[in-house]
Amino acid sequence: MAENKKIAEELIKELFDHLGIKESFEVTENDESIDLVISSDEPGLIIGRHGDTLDSLQLIISLMLAKKLGEFKRVSIEVGDYKKNRSDYLKNLAAQTKERVVRERQEVYLPNLKSWERREVHLYLQDDPDVVSESVGEGKERTLVVKPR
Repeated sequence: MAENKKIAEELIKELFDHLGIKESFEVTENDESIDLVISSDEPGLIIGRHGDTLDSLQLIISLMLAKKLGEFKRVSIEVGDYKKNRSDYLKNLAAQTKERVVRERQEVYLPNLKSWERREVHLYLQDDPDVVSESVGEGKERTLVVKPR
């Protein structure tokens, strides 16, 4: 595992050098993913509009690492507390949506969520006795639905 971390650090440093990103970063690894925390005075440049640049960077690093390591590891990047703040927002959204579903006794659609955001809501609601969540649709049209149990 320490070897994977070292490979990830070298690969990320090389990529950042090519992209002109001079921010410092820290890499940690667990069984499922590699987590990257970037310290930046201008996190918006790395996050991009609605997190699109951040998502692209995560995918590129994941694919580059998969090629080097011979296995796919999800890469999660945190910069400027973006994911933490977004995760808090998603938990509130899930709780409010659950209340609405229970109150109205009908399903509620949550469109325009990225895959990791849908996953956060699914995880938050997975053991809930009152509602169930599922993703429907394909590609960019994929939508999260919360339904009464």
